[in-house]
Amino acid sequence: MTSLRVPALVATLALIPLASPAPAAACGGFFCDNAQPVNQQAERIIFAEEPDGTVTAVIQITYAGPSERFAWMLPVAGVPDIAVSSNAAFNRLQQASNPVYTMDVEVEGVCMQASRSPENTAVAFDDMGMTEVDMGVDGGPVTVVGEGTVGPYDFVIVSLDPGAEDLVDVAIEWLQDNGYDVPAMGSDVLRPYLEAEMNLLAFRLTKGNDAGAIRPVRLSFGAGLPSIPLRPTAVAAEPDMGILVWVLGESRAVPANYRDLELNEAYIDWFRPNATYDDVVTRAANEAGGQGFVTEMSGSAPELGAVVWTERDAARWDLLRTTDWAGNEGQLLANASLFLPLDGMREVLGRTLERPEGVSEQMLLDALFFYFDRFAEDIPGLEPERFLADLAAEVVEPMVATQALFERAAVQTRLYTTMSPGEMTMDPVFDFNADLGPLSNQHRVTRVVECAPNVRFSEASWRVELASGDVVRGTGRSWPFDPASDAMPASARVKRIGNEGEGELVEDNAAAIRAAIAEHNATVPNPRWVESSDFCAAGAPGSSAGFGALALVFAALGLRRRRCS
Repeated sequence: MTSLRVPALVATLALIPLASPAPAAACGGFFCDNAQPVNQQAERIIFAEEPDGTVTAVIQITYAGPSERFAWMLPVAGVPDIAVSSNAAFNRLQQASNPVYTMDVEVEGVCMQASRSPENTAVAFDDMGMTEVDMGVDGGPVTVVGEGTVGPYDFVIVSLDPGAEDLVDVAIEWLQDNGYDVPAMGSDVLRPYLEAEMNLLAFRLTKGNDAGAIRPVRLSFGAGLPSIPLRPTAVAAEPDMGILVWVLGESRAVPANYRDLELNEAYIDWFRPNATYDDVVTRAANEAGGQGFVTEMSGSAPELGAVVWTERDAARWDLLRTTDWAGNEGQLLANASLFLPLDGMREVLGRTLERPEGVSEQMLLDALFFYFDRFAEDIPGLEPERFLADLAAEVVEPMVATQALFERAAVQTRLYTTMSPGEMTMDPVFDFNADLGPLSNQHRVTRVVECAPNVRFSEASWRVELASGDVVRGTGRSWPFDPASDAMPASARVKRIGNEGEGELVEDNAAAIRAAIAEHNATVPNPRWVESSDFCAAGAPGSSAGFGALALVFAALGLRRRRCS
């Protein structure tokens, strides 16, 4: 199947103020000039292979800075259909599919004093339509092949004559001259895409929209494999930038031209998995030259997609759209306010409601029912039919459309990695492999605490058997391995996986990991069993009653008593 160059990862457009009060220079998309650095944080993207073979991508955009300076640009294949999506959809998906590392506790023997019952430790790493436009040739090497408005954005799609001189400079100059505040950049970044006859898609915020209105975009392409043009991203990426991808299709997705990384779970701090998980992934990715993904989860796509637009959401929306709200507009507002956490809701309310004098929009929306009576017959500015239509188009449909991507697919696969700019030399392509089964995001071990009567529970030795079969020993509540300083590999296994079979094992680090664990375990003391001197010194155990009680303890523990001298 021909590889489809789907949009590059979005940048976190966090504008960093300069020391002087001069206006901040523009940084758009994943491009930025040297005068105004941009840091990219973890990026989130959904790729969906549709039943007809086409690909849809949902890409998150984050930005901080003056709204008039916002610009976002990426190379695309052809002329995609464009719509807005929802940050809330990404948040719900991530929460539902995050890796979960759970450590149960069992106790052997009896410790010195009663401890409160050890509880299980479970930690989870803790949304239309295009405007019709006239298409035409502008003259020269730049041709407008699409433009319009969607959600809070104006957009334009341009194609470039691959034979033109100074191809990249022409493209950037044309966009700047037409109101897209994109920066100048080196020809080596964009030229490979333009010479491959890819188009450029650029976004800007429409007048009247501020940076808070920025939302993910949904792009629908032709047939092909999902791919992320990473080379332009390197211009604005920060070191070890996180890349989180959900790929939807008929079977499990694999990083076709990147390595598949299986993490060394001895590096996970099972007491505090949040604290070390990203470090372990980063180290594993670095060991693979920055070109590997961890497959964190794979399973039913409809089941995961159900968290995007829940049954409760659907029931609330059915009530809203089927009820006659005439003379009961306060209750309409009260019921609709349940959707305030979703993208677009504040924008709809902001232009619908009449604000009292001296009250800002933010003040109004933050304390809606301080200013409005939820039992009022009439709410100034609120026209139920128009309000519900706006709510449907801008809030509900983007969530429903994202969920529908999952409903139309059989399998979802979540992949994650981190990359630094110097590692972004090859665009990752994702393929599908029907020979691979589901993969759970749930990881569970048991910590067996080795108690003795002269050892406090909090200080006792313990052992944990990992899924690999390796046993890690330790004491107290401290995990013994640190990915930032220890020398064993962060990947247990590294594989190259194609679209069939189990894949080729490129690197097996099991022996090295086992040796490092054994070396550490040798430094952990054995359980501190009872020494007779601990008891004889007090004299009390010398009595027959004392000895009888002590003998019961020994019998329960299966230990042998030393004689008192």
